[in-house]
Amino acid sequence: MSSIPWVLHVDLDQFIAAVEVLRRPELAGKPIIVGGRGDPTERAVVSTASYEARAFGVGSGMPLRIAARKVPDAVLLPVDAEAYLAASDEVMATLRAQPGAVVQVLGWDEAFVGVNTEDPEAYARQLQAAVLERTQLHCSVGVGDTLVRAKNATDFGKPAGVFRLTAENWLTVMGAKPTKELWGVGNKISARLAKLGIKTVDELAAADPQSLVPEFGPKMGPWYASLGRGDGSSTVDDTPWVARGHSRETTFQTNLTEPDQVNDAVSQLAAEVLKDVEAEGRPVVGLTLKVRYAPFTTKTHARKIPETFDRGDVLARALDLAGNIEPGRPVRLLGLRAEMTMPDDARQGHTPTRGGW
Repeated sequence: MSSIPWVLHVDLDQFIAAVEVLRRPELAGKPIIVGGRGDPTERAVVSTASYEARAFGVGSGMPLRIAARKVPDAVLLPVDAEAYLAASDEVMATLRAQPGAVVQVLGWDEAFVGVNTEDPEAYARQLQAAVLERTQLHCSVGVGDTLVRAKNATDFGKPAGVFRLTAENWLTVMGAKPTKELWGVGNKISARLAKLGIKTVDELAAADPQSLVPEFGPKMGPWYASLGRGDGSSTVDDTPWVARGHSRETTFQTNLTEPDQVNDAVSQLAAEVLKDVEAEGRPVVGLTLKVRYAPFTTKTHARKIPETFDRGDVLARALDLAGNIEPGRPVRLLGLRAEMTMPDDARQGHTPTRGGW
């Protein structure tokens, strides 16, 4: 049998919690919740939870105080991004060292691996063993004939398993699932599909792509239909990812109520973002201000700007965006994102984990 190209999706199991257990082995088997500074009295959200904590309904993005109430005995830990990045780099280096592997990093805890092989499951187990030996971290691997199928296959392999999804078994396995189970279809898109009478993957796969155009547009309508079939690219691209922009945000422990407080906070965010931008050496071409009002209403204000390296100009335009904040409404979070020009040779695709909001 000759080798054929396969896509493998490698996803580290409960990655952040697992890194914390490696540093503190006595935490193994305990419910672990990582978020903010590890203090549930502060405003922060869960970054990750161990499987033991997830059993109580704790999930990423949940307010830390609610998570702590759900699991009173949980170990609460602060986020340590540098430790997670270092562990991630070790994993990715391990994947790149495997024979014939082409690696496309998606974030701290996941990557696509392209390989020509007769037995993708055996290769997947080889990957798992190599990662475990070098990092002591477990991973699950989805095997597919497209990126979409490999990504969805991983869910069926968790934890620490291997699962294959191809054109042959895609609808058998995925057909009855709600559309929100698809990679790239969240709750909002799923709800819009449901309004069109499309609730399952089967129904999306059978939909006329053109029938989705009025709701989603000429590009995204057909794209969602192809997701329902699991179709799409099978090319793993190892071109180094280049950030389109940099962002920072702050959740305030006490709501901001005065314009001067808001302006000071925006100025601080602009200074932090500009440090990241200057390290890239590319001019700013757009700004987005994210505002979360108390108790939890979020709005964004965006503006394209002429290419600029000027710190004063960027700050002035950021403060101008802050003028859109509704007077008298308490502000609990502010975020600022600066978009940059892209080098001609950069991959401009989406990456889910390493930046942006």
